[in-house]
Amino acid sequence: MNTVATIGFFDGVHRGHQCLIRQVQDEARRRGARSLLITFDRHPRAVFAPDSVPPLLTTPEEKMQLLRATGIDAIHILPFDRTMAALTAREFMRQVLRDQLGVTALVIGYDHHFGKPQGENYVDYCAFGQELGIDVVLAHELEGEHVSSSEIRRALETGDVSTAAYLLGRPYSWSGQVVQGHAIGRQLGFPTANLQTSTPDKLLPANGAYAVRVISSTGNSWGAMLNIGCRPTMDNGTDTSIEVHLFDFEGDLYGLSLTLLFISRLRAERCFSSEEELVHQLQQDKSVAMSVLASARDSHNVRM
Repeated sequence: MNTVATIGFFDGVHRGHQCLIRQVQDEARRRGARSLLITFDRHPRAVFAPDSVPPLLTTPEEKMQLLRATGIDAIHILPFDRTMAALTAREFMRQVLRDQLGVTALVIGYDHHFGKPQGENYVDYCAFGQELGIDVVLAHELEGEHVSSSEIRRALETGDVSTAAYLLGRPYSWSGQVVQGHAIGRQLGFPTANLQTSTPDKLLPANGAYAVRVISSTGNSWGAMLNIGCRPTMDNGTDTSIEVHLFDFEGDLYGLSLTLLFISRLRAERCFSSEEELVHQLQQDKSVAMSVLASARDSHNVRM
């Protein structure tokens, strides 16, 4: 059967990826073919430059869940190792795309590159495809916008979760397990669940306070405010704490996994002169967070 494919790492499965995938599906329908996404089991830099692998926007499991949700016919994961990295673009198109996967049409952007770098570009890929029996189809960008995983990372690294959500097409998510904390939040009247991640390769947004939605591994959800930082007022040292205060909740969350959906940044982290000043700020944060979350819910902006 004819196969229309595209290839990429697809970290984040952002709006640009989603636009490309829709074009693959449209092209497949036009040709009466199946649609195929080709991705890798690790970031290519893990082979080329392991010390410069960027933090992930999605874990492998999250990425696969999001890709499947697009309705694509098939997904193929290639092991990216030195053997794969050594293939030139032409060798990759012949050995992997044509011979292994039966690709008859490849949808890519004009500036997309694959294979061992040898200075090839879109025009070269078209020539290779003509020789090998693979139609190379030019994809268009999303409504004239350029959306990239790097751009989303930059937004999150500055705490701009609103821009990240716009580029992703959904709020950025991060998950962790509830572990024992110092119980200081409870003493201040703002009990928190302290989170520890099992996926340290995934990007944690910049230090600061955030309005978030929280979904537990049991399926419950709450509005909440979150603090990421070193708790300078409490002289916490350099350890990063991830503490979330759930609104309208009482109970025990220890051992549960919580997924945070970042809706808005409330403020940067700061050191307060006293516990009283900190409590006053937390009260203000809660009021603003509840208002932000209500507005987001009413406008249907909160979704996975």
